[in-house]
Amino acid sequence: MIFDFSFILVAATLLTGLIWGIDSVAFKPQRVAAATAKGVAPDNVREPMVVEYARSFFPVILIVLLIRSFLFEPFRIPSDSMMPTLLNGDFIFVNKFSYGLRLPVVNSKIVPIGEPQRGDVIVFRLPRDPATNYIKRLVGLPGDHIVVRGQNLYINGERVQTEIVGTYAGHGHTGATLAVEHLGSVDHNVLYLPGRMDGEGRDYDQVVPAGHYFFMGDNRDNSKDSRFFEVGFVPERNLVGKAVRIWLNWDLPNAPIWDRIGAPIR
Repeated sequence: MIFDFSFILVAATLLTGLIWGIDSVAFKPQRVAAATAKGVAPDNVREPMVVEYARSFFPVILIVLLIRSFLFEPFRIPSDSMMPTLLNGDFIFVNKFSYGLRLPVVNSKIVPIGEPQRGDVIVFRLPRDPATNYIKRLVGLPGDHIVVRGQNLYINGERVQTEIVGTYAGHGHTGATLAVEHLGSVDHNVLYLPGRMDGEGRDYDQVVPAGHYFFMGDNRDNSKDSRFFEVGFVPERNLVGKAVRIWLNWDLPNAPIWDRIGAPIR
């Protein structure tokens, strides 16, 4: 069980709902009957303050819980590991029903809807610390043989095609090599920082276990992803949702970056 904001929302919904419901069934009729006996109109009977607050907040909290759990959830990008697709300070919406409806807190799937596709940008709970959310690009599906040799990526023995398109001149890592990677049906940009991989080589050769996924950051030489022990393969139950759109970028001192507002995530 993860005691995060979802847990707080569930607890608040249950608490306010119980207070309002118990009062409506057990205490409100007694108050109204006592007031009526004294000649006070039922509409003029005051609720206890705690009941008034519970009645007011319950529908609001419930709506927020339902939207956040089953439709869309906002996230903030805290690093540059997904550059140039996502920048530090991007605020994004994540589609929570892309891969099925899940119960909040316990994260159990109750309605299967779709399956993750190679190339999707996905938020997931870190396997070794489920309270921490990561965002990376899905590269390896269950059963895939993943090989990384320098800047070359191989899936099931076939090299993933990339095209060098120039030198990156955007926000941060100016001068890095900018390339377009053709990953399944998704064409997207990646960055290469020559001679750098968090200070060490990161060649890789593993088969993705059943029920798990392999992720990489688009900033290939500056991403702590499934190539690293701290992340590793991600089980299906840890998937949170598909990143779909940027709704704001706010990273001082250059905030906001207006042209990123509303941009789709590909």
